[in-house]
Amino acid sequence: MNYTAEVTNMCPVAKGAYHGPAPIPEEGKWVQAKEIKDISGFTHGIGWCAPQQGACKLTLNVKEGIIEEALVETIGCSGMTHSAAMASEILIGKTLLEALNTDLVCDAINTAMRELFLQIVYGRTQSAFSEGGLLVGASLEDLGKGLRSQVGTMFATREKGPRYLEMTEGYCTQIAMNADNEIIGYEFLSFGKMMDFIKGGMDAKEAMEKATGHYGQWEGAAKYIDPREE
Repeated sequence: MNYTAEVTNMCPVAKGAYHGPAPIPEEGKWVQAKEIKDISGFTHGIGWCAPQQGACKLTLNVKEGIIEEALVETIGCSGMTHSAAMASEILIGKTLLEALNTDLVCDAINTAMRELFLQIVYGRTQSAFSEGGLLVGASLEDLGKGLRSQVGTMFATREKGPRYLEMTEGYCTQIAMNADNEIIGYEFLSFGKMMDFIKGGMDAKEAMEKATGHYGQWEGAAKYIDPREE
């Protein structure tokens, strides 16, 4: 260690008591985090790219400083899906510090990593007060049985009004309207369920019918329209 002449000529003064860092909540216990291996937690958050044209929801499960689980969900541009594929390979097995200083291909994913790092090292994780934390694989529970991201896609114009294209339940196939042309319900197709039925040997048409459901005042509507055609 090299010191300037001014520091070298100073007389030493004892520091006194050292109490360490303030403890943070981690998986049901209070931890004085001094090294990366002291950090554990499950959390998720959002990142965005520089032109703000795409976003990433990143979910991480960190155990003793190592990323054991990563869920990468993106929306906004076609290239982000391929970036997410690469990031999912890059993230697992890295320490938090390594991941923070790794190119995760997409600016939105990098930003999400930065935001999650702040949550995790400050003890603001989803599992902060959960004893033992969450099991590796917990992020899949947010996706449901069909293992599909929960996406909402709506389009609207002042001239023609709104069109429901995709809801949490699935792909919107029809919109139900009353006599005043107000939306009162919709029909949806759950792609995850449909694909499970087909993989189980069911005919595609039957699988589609079985995976179709309705929400709202579907029965007795004045008319039904296909949001992609009318």
